[in-house]
Amino acid sequence: MSSQVVVGREEASESPMLIQIRDLHRVYQVGEDQVRALNGVDLDIDVNEYVAIMGPSGSGKSTLMNILGCLDTPSQGSYMLKGKEIAERTDDELARIRNAEIGFVFQTFNLLARADALHNVELPLVYAGLKHEERRKRARESLELVGLGDRMKHRPNELSGGQRQRVAIARALVNKPSIILADEPTGNLDSRTGEEIMAAFEAIWKAGNTVILVTHEPDIADHARRVVRMRDGKIESDLVNPNPRSAIVPAEKNGAETE
Repeated sequence: MSSQVVVGREEASESPMLIQIRDLHRVYQVGEDQVRALNGVDLDIDVNEYVAIMGPSGSGKSTLMNILGCLDTPSQGSYMLKGKEIAERTDDELARIRNAEIGFVFQTFNLLARADALHNVELPLVYAGLKHEERRKRARESLELVGLGDRMKHRPNELSGGQRQRVAIARALVNKPSIILADEPTGNLDSRTGEEIMAAFEAIWKAGNTVILVTHEPDIADHARRVVRMRDGKIESDLVNPNPRSAIVPAEKNGAETE
């Protein structure tokens, strides 16, 4: 099985690349020492790509994820999102970008324990200032999209781990963001439930979204169409996945198994 290296992406279209990163560095001061988490990263990600970012602990993948999600800023270099330099944005602008452009899915779900699924999903719309009825409508649509139309009034403790993660995915989708950014999204799930979540991400990607997974698990990364591997704060390889795994079970097979 051979992989094709992703090189020399040219901006042939009039619209800018969704993500453009050039010579990105991130240095943290720890006491008297400097820790170089990122050390000259170049990366392009276009609209409707499905990318996995992999690497061992300390490789820089989590730092890169935080910068992609506008949760952190680089010490040096350029991060352009939709043709606009992120370093030039104010704190208020970054907060708006996080809410409008990026849907986050975390390993720990990050759901409000006392709120039902519907309220958890509509929270980003509250921050966006949408009226109550519009919030409810879009939150219902988002939950139905991930197959939880019959669980809207359930609180997190009344849902399985996989269902809680699907609520988190619905929340990430509700603002119709440019990017779905998922950090170890199956880390707290068993393998079968993890495959269900990967099927949800695959469906989201096929619907036209850009999906970026951050993971250390090769079997999870293998679902992506492109795999970026990091080591020591640099990109070690950037390869097209020639034979990605599909987590979506064909309807006829699924029907045969349930008979």
